[in-house]
Amino acid sequence: MSKSVTNNLSEMQESQPALLAAKALLAHAMAPVYRVINGLLVVAVFMVVGLWLSGNGTNAGAFDLARILVPDEARHIVWSNGFGMLDQYKTNESVATASDADIATVIYQKSGQHASGFTSVKQQTVALLMPSVAQMQVKSISHLADRIPVAKVDPEALDSNLMGSIQNQRAVADFFEKKYNLDRNKIEEYVSNTILIAKEVNLDPILLLAVISVESNFNPNTKSHAGAEGLMQVMTSVHREKYALYGGTQQAVKPEVNIRVGAYILKYLIATAGSLRNGLKFYVGAANVEDDGGYADKVLAERSRLIGLCQTKSMNRLSLNGKPLRS
Repeated sequence: MSKSVTNNLSEMQESQPALLAAKALLAHAMAPVYRVINGLLVVAVFMVVGLWLSGNGTNAGAFDLARILVPDEARHIVWSNGFGMLDQYKTNESVATASDADIATVIYQKSGQHASGFTSVKQQTVALLMPSVAQMQVKSISHLADRIPVAKVDPEALDSNLMGSIQNQRAVADFFEKKYNLDRNKIEEYVSNTILIAKEVNLDPILLLAVISVESNFNPNTKSHAGAEGLMQVMTSVHREKYALYGGTQQAVKPEVNIRVGAYILKYLIATAGSLRNGLKFYVGAANVEDDGGYADKVLAERSRLIGLCQTKSMNRLSLNGKPLRS
């Protein structure tokens, strides 16, 4: 018995060098395969990251990537939390206590008529590239925006009145028409809607236009992987109750609806975050991380370009002794 065990141990010891040699040979033979597989994995990772950084057709870019790296969809979390805090902004009791029926009957229109029982809607005449936009039957969102006091909003986010000039509006429309190869009627509609809505919510229209440019390239059919839709990439699932005012979430991609909801959300986040830059960081869903992926810088850079266009046009309208210096 002991002799048999000894023989088996001896055979195993003799076979070990052969086994090790076989493993080494196999590893040597498989080394090129492993290198190819590793190379393919690296290429695949770079391709995926590249697609995200390029926006993958949504212009959300690095921010969609950030939302995937940050658990539970950062934008969804940021947008779904905190909107109950609006109670602290109720400065007008008649607005705060308006019934759902009153809110549902508010129609924003160019005429001076008010919906019965709800008198806080802004009725103003605004010069627009496309005046017909002001006569569209669209419910106002000012009953929500007016709850946020102007004192809470960074002055930098308020209207500079540069877009009050038709000439400036035309310059901005020209810029976006060329930049995104857009249909002229569509870009005039989007610009006019943005200016009108900016007056409605009391925000800078140039800021809203810059957000739209960065978020969607002025494509109303844009939808990100995180579920953000429309020109301002609003998280539809989070704001169902706001879209209910406009007939439901199926209206979310309509520019006149999407810009209204997005503008209100942006104003709220700017007031909550304490500054324009932080509000933009909250808007993209980066409230809980140190870096917003350059989102605020991109929006503010686009806004600066538009301001530069408007200021150039304004300078061209300077006159001396009643005579234009430049046409």
